This record gives sequence, C-alpha cells and structure tokens, in this order.
Amino acid sequence: MNTRDLEYIVAVSETEHFGNAADRCNVSQPALSGQIKKLEERLGVVLFERTNRSVHVTELGAEIVRRARQILAQVEELEATARTFADPYSGPLHLGMIHTIGPYLAPLLLGEVHRRLPKTMPHLIEDMTANLEAALLDGSIDAAILSTVPTDAKLEEIPLYDEPFWVALPKRHPLTAKEAVGLSEIEPGELLLLADGHCLRDQVTEVFGMDGRVRASLAEPSTQRTSLTTLLSLVGVDHGVTLVPAMSLAGAWVTDSGVAVRPERSGTAGRTVRLVFRRSFPRRAVLEKVADIVAAIVPNTVTPRRR
Repeated sequence: MNTRDLEYIVAVSETEHFGNAADRCNVSQPALSGQIKKLEERLGVVLFERTNRSVHVTELGAEIVRRARQILAQVEELEATARTFADPYSGPLHLGMIHTIGPYLAPLLLGEVHRRLPKTMPHLIEDMTANLEAALLDGSIDAAILSTVPTDAKLEEIPLYDEPFWVALPKRHPLTAKEAVGLSEIEPGELLLLADGHCLRDQVTEVFGMDGRVRASLAEPSTQRTSLTTLLSLVGVDHGVTLVPAMSLAGAWVTDSGVAVRPERSGTAGRTVRLVFRRSFPRRAVLEKVADIVAAIVPNTVTPRRR
C-alpha cells in the first residue's frame, strides 16, 4: 500500500466514476482499477459497489476513505513542514470561507495576497461552517475564515475582526425614519432568517433571544433555504426585515435593491470573524501574514483585532 493507492480511492469516492478519477489522478483507468482491486484484496473488503452505470462507496469503504484523507493530509503536512524550512510562504493555500463572508471579503483579499505574498497560491472554497470544520479536520483545506469558535480541540484560531450587524429594512418601513434601530423595535413576525446550518441565523436568533422574543418558527417557511442575497431581495419588496453583517454594506444591494440600512442601536448585535486552522498545520507564518492583510484591508464598518 502506498499513498498513490489512497489518492485513487479518494478520487473514486468523490467522482463516483473510475474514468473521471483516473483523469484526475493522471493515470489510465485500467491502472487505477487494478490498483484499487489489489487494495481491496489486501484489506479483504469491498470499497466500492460497482454496476454498469454507477460506482458507490460502501459503508465500510466510506470509513476507509475518511481515514485515507487523514493520512494524505498528514503526508501533505509532512511535506509542507519540509518546505517550510525553505520558504513558508511558497505553495498553495486552501482557504475556506462561509457564505456570509466570502462574497464580501474575498474580492478584497485575493489581490492583496497576490501582491504581498506572490509565492502563495490561494484556493478558495465557500461552504457552511460545519462542512468547513470537517474539511479542516480531514485535511481538505488548510484554514477557514469563520464567525464561530471552533468546536474541535484540534483546531486553533486567530481573531481577525469584530463585525456589527446592521438592520436591513424596506425603504418605506416606518423604522427608516430613525438614525438607529433598537432590537425591541423590530417585530418578530417581520424578521427573515437564513436556513438552519448558517451560523448567521444562529447568531441573529441569539441576539433576539437576549431580548426574550425569538421563537423557533420565527422565519417564514419560504425563507428557510435562501441565501443572504435572496433575503435582501425579499426585504427590498417589503417582505420583511433582516440583520446583515457590516461587511456586506459594500454590496450593490445597498443602493439598487429598495433596501435601507440602519445601525443597531445597542451595539450588542454582531460577531467575531476568525481564521481557523489545525494546530498541527506547519505553515502558521503564512496564516499570520494573511491575518495581517485582512486587518489592513477591511473597511471601517468593522473593527480589526490586529494593528
């Protein structure tokens, strides 16, 4: 068994196709199939259920693929450790971001990383928090920009900035007459929320929970599988009110979508954005540089944690 065999089974599990997996691994399909067959014989298990039209990983195969990813991540970290002695800022950096951060931070960040860290090659992945934490733990990504404290002891964080929430209202809403809006002035029945699994939803409900007025059925069912962009579109047609992270105020929706924004009066509504990574990740130096870059480029609507 070698790491190449592990790369083969990971590729097949992700593509569910031997031919596509072979292309991804730059090897012929017969060679890949033959190596996987030998691996199955050595382990004494069937990793993939094969038919003429499909390939599916077996239940046991899924566990072996999960462990294979971990081993490959450890091998990559070993190689990265060796490279670090030569240049910790050289090479790819697989960076995750949640959906309510990526569209607003990524356009600012990529150009600066290219300018200040020309040997670093960022690869961006956007997903929900739970999926990004899982990707960190199995080594699929190197770091992730999240807005919640990491849940696993193997993960560490670098705080980046504190971000307040603003109130997004239809332009004809009575509360637009105020310079700032208090949480108690927002009717719970008006509040639109993202789907379960989005940390922004949890953070908003926590804010209103402190006000003692949040309910499990707060948002309408029609908003349960929408993005922040869609929620704002609904606000723009007088369908409700929502809270938005301050970084999003740079978006075109502020002027083009029939939405008015006001600061939240108490200043208690907000989140801390952090860079999360494995404690074992050997290139912490490049993450520290990325954190410095973020602190330098964020707008004055947020408060950087680094100077």
